[in-house]
Amino acid sequence: MEHLDPLLEPFALKSLTLRNRIVSTSHEPAYAEDGLPKDRYRAYHVEKARGGVALTMIGGSAVVSPDSPPAFGNLLLYRDEIVPWLRRLTDEVHEHGAAVMTQVTHLGRRTSNYSGDWLPLVYPSALREPAHRSFPKIAEAWDLDRIVSDYADAAARCAAAGLDGIELMHYSHLLDSFLSPATNHRSDDHGGSLEARMTFPRRVIRAVREAVGEDFIIGIRMSMDEDRPDGLQRDEALEALRHYVADGIDFLSVIKGTIDRDATLAKVIPSMGTPAAPFLDFAGEIRQAIDIPVMHASRISDVATARHAIRGGLLDLVGMTRAQMADPFLVAKLAAGEEDRIRPCVGANYCLDAIYESGDAKCVHNPATGREQQLPQRIERSTGPRRTAVIVGAGPAGLEAARVLGERGHRVTVLEAADAAGGQLRLAASAPRRRDLIGIVDWRLAEAKHAGVEFHFGSFAEAEVVVAEEPDLVIIATGGVPNRTFLTVGQDLVDDTWDVMDGSVHATGDVLVFDDNGAEPAMDAAEKLARTGARVHLVTPERALAPLVGSMNSPAYLQAFAEHDVAVRLAHRLIGVRRGADGRLIAELYSEYADRTLEQTVDRVVVEHGTLPNDELYLELVPGSSNRGEVDHRALLGGRPQELRTNPAGRYQLFRIGDAVASRNVHAAIYDALRLCHTA
Repeated sequence: MEHLDPLLEPFALKSLTLRNRIVSTSHEPAYAEDGLPKDRYRAYHVEKARGGVALTMIGGSAVVSPDSPPAFGNLLLYRDEIVPWLRRLTDEVHEHGAAVMTQVTHLGRRTSNYSGDWLPLVYPSALREPAHRSFPKIAEAWDLDRIVSDYADAAARCAAAGLDGIELMHYSHLLDSFLSPATNHRSDDHGGSLEARMTFPRRVIRAVREAVGEDFIIGIRMSMDEDRPDGLQRDEALEALRHYVADGIDFLSVIKGTIDRDATLAKVIPSMGTPAAPFLDFAGEIRQAIDIPVMHASRISDVATARHAIRGGLLDLVGMTRAQMADPFLVAKLAAGEEDRIRPCVGANYCLDAIYESGDAKCVHNPATGREQQLPQRIERSTGPRRTAVIVGAGPAGLEAARVLGERGHRVTVLEAADAAGGQLRLAASAPRRRDLIGIVDWRLAEAKHAGVEFHFGSFAEAEVVVAEEPDLVIIATGGVPNRTFLTVGQDLVDDTWDVMDGSVHATGDVLVFDDNGAEPAMDAAEKLARTGARVHLVTPERALAPLVGSMNSPAYLQAFAEHDVAVRLAHRLIGVRRGADGRLIAELYSEYADRTLEQTVDRVVVEHGTLPNDELYLELVPGSSNRGEVDHRALLGGRPQELRTNPAGRYQLFRIGDAVASRNVHAAIYDALRLCHTA
């Protein structure tokens, strides 16, 4: 029988038959070790193969030459040692029924002059890249000869490793920089006319095809319109692609735009608050104009949109890359009729921003992604005795604990003082542009209920209420409260970002927002105030604005700030607030660089300094617990159950998670819960 779902239909890509139409497109999670796809890297891709993906594409920008040093954990295809590691990954992915390819590139200027072997970066013209701040040298003829050979050698290594194919990277890297009139200002035989600008990329494609033979699959990920007046336009891109196909290209992965600066990167890889699949119709138009298979991935995060892309003939293969970082078993759940249980991608783009913040990719609400060797993507039922667990708090940490313990088969009760789940995340999701964050809450609530968890909302948990449930396990997930204690003068005169986001403050006039956190809360509050008519003055003691908000999310804030004339003052600390004679507030701002204090008169002051743990209940329950609240870190990190018993008279184990411990982000809160509870 033919499957009624077009997403689950097989597809023939040259001589390769893919089991369905869903692809995890090329991306670099920065899980490599020494530039090689070792155990962690392999486990990440194998999990998606287990989850049913048709094709997983590794090595987002695996590099071919030493003068293309890794910018974000790239694989090093110029090393012979990579072949056995690629072979091991390929074999294991194949065992689970999926195909595997890698993306191949020379980064050109899209990296750093100050990493790797410190070789000069090469580019067709001496143009600085804004994103990585690199000044390249103009590539000479011998550079191009060498790099063509490097591409061929890298492709041969991929073929020797048993990969099903490769994909050449052709946007904002070296190949496309020769094709684009925006970046190719040469006056030699590689510049000027379209034919001349195609010379170098065509040499590479032909050399690669010769190195791997006719049967090996070669694709290209290419911007078919750079979306800038001086850049590559659609007609020239199509003409170039037709030549590339004649030279040996078998499929196209469609891109629209460029990624050489934060603002354009955020358009190509859209975050929450933007339309779903913004370039899908464009990709469909390109598909109608060419004769090779087309895939595309850009905010296609839900099954309905993906299904439309295939059923409507817009794509042959649909990339659901971030969606499968959120849920590697997306395809398996779809095939099992459990579409409603797929963990949603909420578009937070923490997966990308985390690479620069903490060194590798992380899904904002799936801490098992990238940690497959330590944490399960699917929770197994406990083989031990059924336990009675009480969880206090239904924010992200509490909900994750409830979901996991419920799926383990335990009897779980959640007590939440508010009338709805979500905690601080519900505040963040109140910003219209960030409303998709509520998916983190909704999915966990539904999954916990599916596992039989019992919720009591509007239930303020006191110690005797918790103990009356006769629990074996108590988890405190009560979150935190806004921290104003840093301000020794004028605490009672200021508001906090929670007041802004929950609607308690409707400020007009001049509002000073002081951010001593560096993450999204102050940015959200400043944006909301600016959009509702306040004149916002954003002050931070940092040398940069919101250092914990990465390049994928900062553009939307910066756009709002520019549109509403938000004033920014760096490197100043709020040390006091007092009431002036006219009733307005006087904020004292200190610069430790100039060792001076200045005063600014405003109508309101809003502060953001993280949270303090809401830990009264926890502290009250510690004496009656068997472990006195202690966590065995060795067991926690080793994936073993918590078995400490430091109080023989204790009646229950007691732990706290999330912001009830310390002020951190949502990923940390969920991670706390998963690694504590999956062995309980």
